[in-house]
Amino acid sequence: MVLMGVINCAQFFGLLGSFGMLVAQMVNGPDRLSLAIGTILAGIGILLWIVTTSVGALQYSKQIIAKRGIDELLGMTEALQSADSHEDTATVLKATSLELLPEFGGALYVFNNSRDRLDLAGHWNVPSDFVLSETLAPSNCWALKRGKHHVNHGTSTKLRCAHHGSGAATLEIPMIARGTVYGLLMFIARDAPDTQKRLAVATRAAHAMADAMSLALSNIALRERLQMQSIRDPLTGLFNRRYMEDALERYVSLAERSGTPLSVLMFDLDNFKRLNDEHGHAKGDAVLRDVAGEIVGGLGNSDVTCRYGGEELIAILPDCSLDEAASRAEAIRCRIERLSENHGVSISASIGVSSFPETCSRPSELVVTADKMLYAAKSAGKNRVEKAGSRDVTARLTVAR
Repeated sequence: MVLMGVINCAQFFGLLGSFGMLVAQMVNGPDRLSLAIGTILAGIGILLWIVTTSVGALQYSKQIIAKRGIDELLGMTEALQSADSHEDTATVLKATSLELLPEFGGALYVFNNSRDRLDLAGHWNVPSDFVLSETLAPSNCWALKRGKHHVNHGTSTKLRCAHHGSGAATLEIPMIARGTVYGLLMFIARDAPDTQKRLAVATRAAHAMADAMSLALSNIALRERLQMQSIRDPLTGLFNRRYMEDALERYVSLAERSGTPLSVLMFDLDNFKRLNDEHGHAKGDAVLRDVAGEIVGGLGNSDVTCRYGGEELIAILPDCSLDEAASRAEAIRCRIERLSENHGVSISASIGVSSFPETCSRPSELVVTADKMLYAAKSAGKNRVEKAGSRDVTARLTVAR
């Protein structure tokens, strides 16, 4: 509106100047005064036309820059829809930040699963004298504690985050979606007299990127949660039977190709029905959860523990021989028995052990053989470990259930 007013004004003065010069020529020829007035008005019109042309060009340039920024943000949002991991989101964020805020460095921090710290997922253009921490504690960051953006000035006495120990200045924005904080977006600039002004100018674009990242991280967390629910038992947190069957198939193929042993442990809590009847299902659930924790704690990172059904649990031990599996089963049995003190009730488990190729001619027999040995342990008095014998002995083994 202001620009149009200036343009109209310029046109008015230009026309007025031309009209004055025309009148001067019609009335006895141009006298000096009329000619001077006409010339002045025409000059003002030309000057205003030059000004308005420059202002129009500047406005058009700003519109082009703004459109480019919007296009970059739209492209970022579209790319983030295809991001499957935090690393993917960091890659998209880096590309957009280098286009919109090329003079700033940046870093992306994301909460870990337990939400007790933030891990560095990606960074770019970080000044050489600025040290990025691999992890951040939420209690050390004012942006996270306040739930709003915070500026750390390197040389200023203003409020600074405890994790900030460099001379550079940072703009830190928490990424919040659906009421949950998913991470922290950090923009870094070398501290200079105009740093505060530059950060203020960058804040709008930085917030737009943080908003897009918040939704992307929220979607990734939702997908991970749904995936975990599809393969995990909700009570114990162990993998479910469907996942166990898929994992066993993979490990069997690996064992056959590599010629390495593969063992299976089958667990069953002794007298679990009586425990539920006498102490309630809430107590039974608590015991089952703790037993699952003891089994996982007694195994390695490559081992897979699953809830097979009811109070029966199963563990797959890749690259583990029969004797080693039986030894680990005995250690876990002792750990489970010690839970009796914590719960004030008798807790124990019977365990069956089988191994390919030592006790089974076919990998498909692993679970069947471990199940037979479990019931052999039950028949022998419970709270014990029974391992399968050699193939010919196992073939003749029959256990009454």
